[in-house]
Amino acid sequence: MRIALGSDHRGVEAVKALAVHLNTAGHRAEILSDTSGEPTDYPDAAWVVAMAVAKGRADRGVLVCGSGIGVCIAANKVPGARAALVHDENSAALSRHHNDANVLCLPEDLTDSEVARVVDVWLREDFETGGRHERRVGKIAAIERGEDPRRLDQAPTQHARS
Repeated sequence: MRIALGSDHRGVEAVKALAVHLNTAGHRAEILSDTSGEPTDYPDAAWVVAMAVAKGRADRGVLVCGSGIGVCIAANKVPGARAALVHDENSAALSRHHNDANVLCLPEDLTDSEVARVVDVWLREDFETGGRHERRVGKIAAIERGEDPRRLDQAPTQHARS
């Protein structure tokens, strides 16, 4: 899998370690943000990673900043990116199952082993297609297009006449 990685200055060490972990596991992970350690703004990393995913240059993206919140907000501004802030393996799995998240956002205070476990779960989980989750992701896409998501609701069911 092609994975775009990025961070602000606080997450540099985490994405470096994650790149090694992912490449060792057989993925093609590439860090797209500044790795100098000099102060950088999280929206810059969020934009480059989310764009790589939205444009199909990467299958998924992983972002790290101090809290994970800033990169998540910024990445979600890119049409086609569905970024999820997660803190553990359960929320990582749910972000894939229910929301088809394609950008994972993490806080930098997780240990390297915690980051690796969360990312591994997130990468192996699939989206639960069909039903309410697919409908809801479709509504997210409608919002991205500037449309009212309520228009996608199914027409009222017809009741059989007795």
